[in-house]
Amino acid sequence: MTRPFLPQPHDKFTFGLWTVGNVGRDPFGDPVRWAMSPVEIVHLLAEVGAYGVNFHDNDLAPIDASPAERDRIVRSFRQALEDTGLVVPMATTNLFTDPAFKDGAFTANDPNVRAYALQKTMQAIDLGVELGAQVYVFWGGREGVETDAAKNPVTAIQRTREAMNFLCEYVQDQGYDLRFALEAKPNEPRGDIYNATTGNMLAFIATLEHPEMVGVNPEVAHEQMAGLNFLHHVAQAWEAGKLFHIDLNDQAFGRYDQDYRFGAVNLKSAFFLVKFLEDVGYDGSRHFDAHAYRTEDREGVKDFARGCMRSYLILKEKAAQWNADREIQALLAEINADDGSTDAWKGAYSRAKANALKAASFDRQALGARGLGYERLDQLTVELLLGVR
Repeated sequence: MTRPFLPQPHDKFTFGLWTVGNVGRDPFGDPVRWAMSPVEIVHLLAEVGAYGVNFHDNDLAPIDASPAERDRIVRSFRQALEDTGLVVPMATTNLFTDPAFKDGAFTANDPNVRAYALQKTMQAIDLGVELGAQVYVFWGGREGVETDAAKNPVTAIQRTREAMNFLCEYVQDQGYDLRFALEAKPNEPRGDIYNATTGNMLAFIATLEHPEMVGVNPEVAHEQMAGLNFLHHVAQAWEAGKLFHIDLNDQAFGRYDQDYRFGAVNLKSAFFLVKFLEDVGYDGSRHFDAHAYRTEDREGVKDFARGCMRSYLILKEKAAQWNADREIQALLAEINADDGSTDAWKGAYSRAKANALKAASFDRQALGARGLGYERLDQLTVELLLGVR
């Protein structure tokens, strides 16, 4: 009998209202599931064992809701959180659905659209903080072009920087305990989106007036849409101290943004991602930004949510097994063996070290002839994942 792999609060598994609340609409088909209210979604997530729920402003309160209606919805949502014990670790703003943002929000050519985007975001930040969010994500779904005749990319970068600097100052002025996380995507729904990868975002953050407030929110599918290795981008963000949040799902390379259940496609990639997060001690939310298949009813949506969390926990156990596997660890020790012969050249530069290294003799043929054992190491990893080790 297999272990239950049941999620616990310390796992910090979260879902967005838009994920389990997805009604199954796509560009070629109408909805197949009825819309759930935010309260219903909170109770569904509590039923499957999630830790928290995240939201865009208009996932919770419709964009055209009256102040009284907005307050009623928020009260009901807050009560559902109290009743279930779920928390809101992250919030974000929808700056891509409404036709006003068809040319972008912060990068729109129309200054009135840019001003409205700032207004909407400040109000959404207020709502997120009100409900407990400590991370605020920015995904610029419309911040791009179909033709470069429309915008100068330098202007777009400058407009984005101006908006982020303004919003950082707003958060500081309000005294909020809030950090920003920027989410990259190469394309869709725009033909091309600015700051297309996590690497782009990290470079952009360094140009801000308050870079200490701003990190990244990498998403599996978004980096894979660009044909990139997601783990490498997560590692770069972590090493830079900028991994403020993460979106977990799955994706076939070269496809549209599929948002599949975590671990549904690239199992080995998912394994090394989970292993990395657990090995380095990442303590933020594990947020599943994914959708159930369009074939599913409400019970299928629960299966989807449970599957995301169960797959993560199984891979977490596999990572612990990998770290404890004597053959794997012995092979790693052999691969990374250091006889101390290069110690004199390690560390900070000095002229003496440089001169000594320039004068050193290396057996180039021997270096090139050495087998590294990576085939065996990878096969052992595959066998462990297949459950035969």
